[in-house]
Amino acid sequence: MSLFICPLCHSPMQPATDTWRCDGSLHPKQTSHPFDVARQGYVNLLPVQQKKSKAPGDSQASIDARQRFLNAGHYQPLQALIGQQMAQLLAQYERVTTSVAERDKGAVNWLDIGCGEGYYTQAMAQMGADVIETLIAADISKPAVSTLAKVSKAASQLWYQKDKDSAAKTAIYPLVTSAAHLPLRAHSVTGISSIFSPILPEAFSDVLIDAGYLIIAKPDVGHLATMREALFDSVREHDSDKFLQELAPLFTLIGTHRVSTVLRLSADDLADLMTMTPYAYRARAENRQALLASSETSPFQTEAKFVVYVLQKSGDI
Repeated sequence: MSLFICPLCHSPMQPATDTWRCDGSLHPKQTSHPFDVARQGYVNLLPVQQKKSKAPGDSQASIDARQRFLNAGHYQPLQALIGQQMAQLLAQYERVTTSVAERDKGAVNWLDIGCGEGYYTQAMAQMGADVIETLIAADISKPAVSTLAKVSKAASQLWYQKDKDSAAKTAIYPLVTSAAHLPLRAHSVTGISSIFSPILPEAFSDVLIDAGYLIIAKPDVGHLATMREALFDSVREHDSDKFLQELAPLFTLIGTHRVSTVLRLSADDLADLMTMTPYAYRARAENRQALLASSETSPFQTEAKFVVYVLQKSGDI
């Protein structure tokens, strides 16, 4: 049974090297819709009618800044925490699907929603190589998914490369898509990670298997406090757990974990951090310039604080 469905008619859709095509079985006229694979290795499954702007999601400048900042290791403690929690959940999943038949029938499909340029996705692929069969990297930003796809392709991690060049079991599927209209069959995904991305309880519940997992990472209270104080006249604190009440009817909170790290940032690092966050356009230009000027003489120090929630979908395996 196909994991993917057509974003236009919801008919089953099979991945292919050059063009994904639905079978049209659910279309009134049995029309088959094609979706070409870009040369970078991603598939655009975001119909025009699901776009709220011409170029939704993060810009190329924001993606490039985030890639430089994250590759420098500034948020590595968060990456490690997410990997640790995923490993524990996948080990738990293997324990409850005790028989070989159950494991074969229930291949592990993981969705990284709002994947961005793929810093966390790449770590997931490495960590889950022996367990995760399908790693769906989804984002509404075409520049973000294109960047992720190019890196994955260079590492021979794309779905059409795994049997040819890659020894890793995990296959990455980079998709441009809306989180509200996921092109996935109902109850087909073992787990979802949402790292600084919108939370959509119904959409997530629809694609998760019963007792499937949800990992959510958010800024914690005090995140980048000194930076925000330098940029804004008044600072509103992060309300990290405000969405838990919305999730409560469909999910059970099974763990809350916090991690923090002190950052000493050069002017270039600080500029990248501002560019990859909403602060790039919310703060006044003169405040941004003053902060950057101060970091030219000595590194700017701030503290990154994160909270990771681990939830499980209501229901029994």
